[in-house]
Amino acid sequence: MPASRRNPKNRAPALVVPAQVASESVASSPKGANALLPLGAMLLAGSLGSAALAQTAPAAAAPGADTAGTLPTVTVRDTAEPGAPTNSKTELRTTRTQIGKGNQELRDIPQSVTVFTEKQLQDRNLDDLREVLRSTAGVTFLSGETGEEDVRLRGFSLGTAGDIYRDGMRDGALYERDTFNDDRVEVIKGSASMLFGKGSTGGVVNQVSKQPFLMNQHEVNATVGTGGMKRITGDFNFQTGQDSAFRINALAHDASNWGSQQKKIGVAPSFRWGIGTRNEFSVGLYHLDSRGRSTYNHPWFIRDGVIVPTLRARDYYGFDNDKLNTKATYATLAHTYRFDNGGELKTQLRHGRYERDLWASVIRFGTTHGAPTTIDNWGPDTIITRSPKGRLGTSDLTQLQSDYSNKFNWGGGQHHIMAGVDLYYDKSKRNNNFAGPASTLTTTVGQPNPHQWHDDLRPDPTYNKFDASNFGIYAQDTMSLTEQLKLVAGLRFDRFKGSYDTVATTAANGAVTPGYSFSKSQSLWSPRVGLLFQPSDTQSYYLSYGTSYNTSGDAYQFTPNSPNNVLANTPAEKSRNIEIGGKWDVLDRRLTLGAAVFYSEKYNERNTDPDSAAAQYLLSGKRHAAGVEFNAAGRITPAWELFWNHAWIPEAKIDRSNQVLAANGGGAQVQGDRPGLTPRNSGSLWTTYRLMPKFRVGLGANYRSSQHPDGSRAVKAKGFVTFDAMAEYNLTETMSLKLNVTNLTNKLYADALYRGFYAPGAPRRVELTFKALF
Repeated sequence: MPASRRNPKNRAPALVVPAQVASESVASSPKGANALLPLGAMLLAGSLGSAALAQTAPAAAAPGADTAGTLPTVTVRDTAEPGAPTNSKTELRTTRTQIGKGNQELRDIPQSVTVFTEKQLQDRNLDDLREVLRSTAGVTFLSGETGEEDVRLRGFSLGTAGDIYRDGMRDGALYERDTFNDDRVEVIKGSASMLFGKGSTGGVVNQVSKQPFLMNQHEVNATVGTGGMKRITGDFNFQTGQDSAFRINALAHDASNWGSQQKKIGVAPSFRWGIGTRNEFSVGLYHLDSRGRSTYNHPWFIRDGVIVPTLRARDYYGFDNDKLNTKATYATLAHTYRFDNGGELKTQLRHGRYERDLWASVIRFGTTHGAPTTIDNWGPDTIITRSPKGRLGTSDLTQLQSDYSNKFNWGGGQHHIMAGVDLYYDKSKRNNNFAGPASTLTTTVGQPNPHQWHDDLRPDPTYNKFDASNFGIYAQDTMSLTEQLKLVAGLRFDRFKGSYDTVATTAANGAVTPGYSFSKSQSLWSPRVGLLFQPSDTQSYYLSYGTSYNTSGDAYQFTPNSPNNVLANTPAEKSRNIEIGGKWDVLDRRLTLGAAVFYSEKYNERNTDPDSAAAQYLLSGKRHAAGVEFNAAGRITPAWELFWNHAWIPEAKIDRSNQVLAANGGGAQVQGDRPGLTPRNSGSLWTTYRLMPKFRVGLGANYRSSQHPDGSRAVKAKGFVTFDAMAEYNLTETMSLKLNVTNLTNKLYADALYRGFYAPGAPRRVELTFKALF
């Protein structure tokens, strides 16, 4: 018999919520009781803090009690679906994640996972993904002209954006990301190609989009701040039917940033219907247009091998018509089918275009009073020169993936099966050297002039082209060996194909580099195995082994200006991760703790480093990082919340390299060196305390110990700590004011590093946010 006939309403089981005493908020709601009770009231009160929630939470009615003002039984299907809507607006702690394929409990994933909920994003005003990653233990940044794509996790490159995902699907490269449509951001640490395919040596970042849910709830945040910052976001959710809802998130952002301006417009509408039923559908559109100017390099001085930052972080030395314009537009269709036996099949189709147009100024010291500039003679009159850097790129990315999950009782034990297939097709074109002639206009250290203009004399661009496709299929079983012991075993197969076509170029001296075409294909297997010991529902201990690989021919490692078939013929790099850890729910499940010991190794690193191919050959061959990671998130008391993550990597080394030591002892890193961008300690702390029912304060810190730039063995950047603070006052039950100060001490530090320059961390900022719920 067809399932639909067995269940005439064609619905999944619903969660029935007992009758609740009507609150004042509900009685005054013009949209009716279902707008706010009971889940709406919980979210609304929770967003204003636990104390407020405690004051408004209704008590169960005693038998025979007066039932006047009592609403009838309300049926809520939305919470019957795991993970949506989430408690992301109200909690720093979460117990579930989608980063491991499907919707899983964190305790069932045998790897370290750090989750940033929407509450933390809002508490700390983490407006873009780069700020979120900066608050993640083990994350560092390569200072380059490609923005947030140059991210390292545990010292390993995130595949220059190849390891950044949205809703479990590979996110496009090239664009500046914002968190206005993020329900949460999840970071899984260590090799995970069984789940994601190529990349993921250090880990994977997954941005989870906000989804429509069954109630009317709206939120507006308006922020003004120093640096001419103005930002407004809107989050509007409308229940349109018994099992359908429409949600739209929108963003307008405008900041002068003392010269390095940024303007962003974003909109993300989505419609979801059949929520909680057998067939659930959703359709969504995302568009983010970012226009600004980039400050990606400040020149450095070196004293005793240590980088000495000098130029103020807030000063902008580029031209008025410098630009970093990016755009991302994509549409997503999704369908979830729920089987009678509890199984779920989710299929997603996404197509998007991602664009980047960069024309920035490379800042260098000129002369000081006619003499070469040194650390001893530089000053306000020191000349600053500006040479252009230009890059253009467009990627059209189409993806289709289908994931199935279910639990079965076979052979006397329970099996949690996850299996799926995914396909993507990436059609890209790039020009990474589209700078045009240099300008002779200069400025000075003491009087930066961001209003100067240099003419754009560049001809029409030419492009190198890249087409890539990948087919992946995977399966994983989590088997219950005993009531307390589970075995996780998974295997994935990928078939990758890529083709490249470069155009002929002519250098200034007349030398011609001919155009070139080549292609490659690879078939790769990725295993994963783990053992989980869960003596109670508040403890989970694990041992896991996973692998990953990086193909030598994909869009992110493509070297269009240095065409060589050697790279195309090089086998994929391979990595492995071994991890032993534990996760605990303590303090009556208010607080979740995690700790893990890990060993991550890239054991056949090719002799052309993907991050420095144009300038340097790292030739390491093998490297590893080993350390300990700690996580904590939740409430210590009803009024005191805490989020902390820390990575301690005492051991990291280039184990095998044919790089020759420079005669002066400097130059590129060699065998035995600690890899660049791998600090021993890094992490972030955030804690809030509700001093009064309407008043809450917060304090946080981001820190990193000293580290080398990538590929530079004799230079080191000092460690740093920056502090943030927050104070929030609830004007009413639905309106609040929040004051944030980031980088309280206005510390000048080298945040992102490259060979020869650094990008400074953001200066002190003060921002005031008004939030309204309705």
